[in-house]
Amino acid sequence: MTSLPRSGPVPPGAAARPVPGGAARGTARRRLTLLGISLGYFMVLLDMTVLSVAEPDLAASLRTSIAGLQWATTGYTVVFSALLLSAGAAADRYGAHRVFRAGVAVFGLGSLLSALAPALGPLVALRAVLGAAGAACVPASMAMISHLYPDPAERTRAVGAWAAISGAAVAAGPIIGGALVDLSGWRAIFLVNVPIAVLVLALTAGRSVRCPRGERRINWAAQLAVCAALALLTDALIAAGSGSWPHAAASAVAACAAAVALVLLERPDAPVINRALLRSGGVRAGLAAGAAVNFALNGDLFVLPLLFQQDRGLGAAATGLAFLPLTLPFVLNPPVTGRLVARHGPRRPILTGLTLLTAGGVALGSAAAAGAGYGWLGLGLVLTGFGVSFVLPALVAAVINAAPEGTAGAAGGLLNATRQAGATIGVAAMGAVTALGGVLGPAYALLLSALVCAATGVWFATATTRR
Repeated sequence: MTSLPRSGPVPPGAAARPVPGGAARGTARRRLTLLGISLGYFMVLLDMTVLSVAEPDLAASLRTSIAGLQWATTGYTVVFSALLLSAGAAADRYGAHRVFRAGVAVFGLGSLLSALAPALGPLVALRAVLGAAGAACVPASMAMISHLYPDPAERTRAVGAWAAISGAAVAAGPIIGGALVDLSGWRAIFLVNVPIAVLVLALTAGRSVRCPRGERRINWAAQLAVCAALALLTDALIAAGSGSWPHAAASAVAACAAAVALVLLERPDAPVINRALLRSGGVRAGLAAGAAVNFALNGDLFVLPLLFQQDRGLGAAATGLAFLPLTLPFVLNPPVTGRLVARHGPRRPILTGLTLLTAGGVALGSAAAAGAGYGWLGLGLVLTGFGVSFVLPALVAAVINAAPEGTAGAAGGLLNATRQAGATIGVAAMGAVTALGGVLGPAYALLLSALVCAATGVWFATATTRR
């Protein structure tokens, strides 16, 4: 017969004794939660790159043109970039863990519906929903990590792990997308997000990441004006690529009107864009550099699959592998860039990166124009990959160093939003040049990316010299 525990007073200090293995279990639980947060951002970044290799298959399946492919891509980035401006405020107001988990859930459901989209219009609308869900995840994930790891040293290591796991999505996206497209068609690239979203929700279900609500105000009217301005500018560029000049002109005028509305709707107590940041020449040049990098990167990811698959006859999986010279430096080079920034400051790596991006665009454009083999294209991809991996890690330090005191968080958020806006304009502009340029369209588009990076490099060098 099993004896019952004896009742009686608890010995002094007994309640404070640690449970054997409790600390280890707590550490393991935190690591699993961090893995879930990182996978959430991984999923968001994966969706930005995985679609690129599926473009020809999607175009054939939905019978759409280059303009349709542009909207399938930019439908995501327009909303994502615009809402990043207020996503941090939303996380502070409603609780970061609530915003993050709602974003992940919507992202998983939206991905499932995207895989079932019967036509281009519903797909573009669902891509916009995915962009909003992605914007909800990114700033909230950082707030959750800060809550999960209050110790600064532990938090630094956690952020490093988060960046490494999520950053792998950029390298893995084209390869995963190519394999899935060859296996099951373009719809499979959206289905892969569903199990990831379920896993993320399971791993982040604990109390350890529950963040309090705040009182921060959000100016939704001004935020809507930002989204409208970027969407109308994108529409103007895409319409120009299709040769619909009246449509392009009307959208350009409407984009200007939306920008004016943004200025009128801004409120000092809840600014969407902190004007104090834009008074700094160093901040403006840094934002321009971030936009230029993503202009080139995302524009290349849009144009090159069309070149590889339609002109060079590669399959989707082979196209994904062909991008390895571009994506591997994203994984290998950031630690080197970090040491350079620590030793010399951010200016030199940024200028080096913009120079490499310019050279990469020239190499890619020249190879495309001459019909050269993959060796020359591979050289352009390597130069571009190292250019991106030199600039982006250093840009955060450059912008925050140039920002006024007390605006570091706003500066980081504005940099992220500007980068994604650059990605949107890159796809729209380079896609338009591809459509207008005929046989040499891809070459002209790739050379355009080189021109943008060269001009931005001159601007950044001049602005930072004066500072």
